[in-house]
Amino acid sequence: MNVLVVGLSHRTADLDTLEQVAVTQADLPKVLHELQQSPDIAEVMLLSTCNRIEVYAIVEAFHGGLTSVSRVLADKAGVEPTALYDNLYVHYAAAAVEHIFSVASGLDSMVLGETQILGQVRAAYADARDAGTVGSALHGLVQTTLRVGKRVHTETGLGSLGASVVSEALADAGDIEGRTAVIVGAGSMGALAASQLRKAGIGRIVVANRTLENAERLAANITETGGDARAVEMADLATALADADLAVACTGAQDVVVSTEHVLPRQGRPLVVCDLGLPRDVAPAIDDFDDVRIVDLESVRRRMDTSATSDTAKQTARASGIVLDEVREYLAGQRSAEVTPTVAALRKQAAEVVDAELLRLHRRMPELDSDVRDEVGKTVRRVVDKLLHTPTVRVKQLAASPESTDYADALRELFGLDPAAPVAVSKPAAHTPKHDQIDTDGETQ
Repeated sequence: MNVLVVGLSHRTADLDTLEQVAVTQADLPKVLHELQQSPDIAEVMLLSTCNRIEVYAIVEAFHGGLTSVSRVLADKAGVEPTALYDNLYVHYAAAAVEHIFSVASGLDSMVLGETQILGQVRAAYADARDAGTVGSALHGLVQTTLRVGKRVHTETGLGSLGASVVSEALADAGDIEGRTAVIVGAGSMGALAASQLRKAGIGRIVVANRTLENAERLAANITETGGDARAVEMADLATALADADLAVACTGAQDVVVSTEHVLPRQGRPLVVCDLGLPRDVAPAIDDFDDVRIVDLESVRRRMDTSATSDTAKQTARASGIVLDEVREYLAGQRSAEVTPTVAALRKQAAEVVDAELLRLHRRMPELDSDVRDEVGKTVRRVVDKLLHTPTVRVKQLAASPESTDYADALRELFGLDPAAPVAVSKPAAHTPKHDQIDTDGETQ
């Protein structure tokens, strides 16, 4: 079993292609189950954000897993798999672990060092867990991934270099101090947009959402922290936009939610519309209207491509060093864990031999005093434990090294273990612990 990553992002695909492949929250369970139906995929989760769609899978075989994932993504986009090949990137085994750790650390983000990605990885894990497509392998990998991401943000200044895609989009919108903004969407991105608007000195915020209750909840949160906010229904969106200087659309809906019908004649009053949805939330034709300008994810990407600094390079190098150290440690732990079932099978076989010999002694010498028999049994078990201790500890240490030697296979050959024995010993541990959950800080509860 190995980790396979197949995905496309702002680095490999344009906005139109990302939009085609994007998986909405409503479609996610179906896509996850379709992926797991492949005989080559044992566990799977999917990360879909405003600038990346990635599948993380535990696979039996590389080519089979890659073919299955590519087919599902292509079906989602409504194209042949070959049409996506130029946009896809693939990482396997150690390279896949390094990529996942880098993503969670903000090293692969459009806005370098963004912290929002940690929450998105955590949410992707929770969705896959709820769909029943996560087992012990992905569970352990995600736990480590979240810890690595937090470590990078804690030990480097990378996180302070760019808050999020939202903040960069707003920066591209110009001076908004004292003005009126409309947030379309009341989810996590809407809340982040509200926070960034407040920091930029926005005067008033109107929240529009298909579910009015959610819009009212976000507006209330803004008001409680000293902001001026109110909620409206989507039916009132055109009226709200008519009085606004800025709009931020971030709904996660499958279809356009801000259409040309929502933008009334501006009469010389400029309107900047930040479209952070994937698929797009805003009809591109709005950009042709007088006094209206769209800032979308492509705009943010172009902005970020020209904003690198020497401090960015320094913090990136530090973060990359942490990631590589963590990858080496994780892989060593995985190699050591692979030999553990064989060690357990060896100890089980040794215990069975001891039990058989003690039973044989009892049958040959039934008159032996019970205290003596017990003492003999304890002595024999101590001798076996001491004989096995050093080689079993040492074999775990050797297995953790990056050398390609199969120490588990060597143990099986040396001690004549049944090849199926390690599998039988480790079988109960193959299931995800029922009570393992990731809390808001990414720790196991």
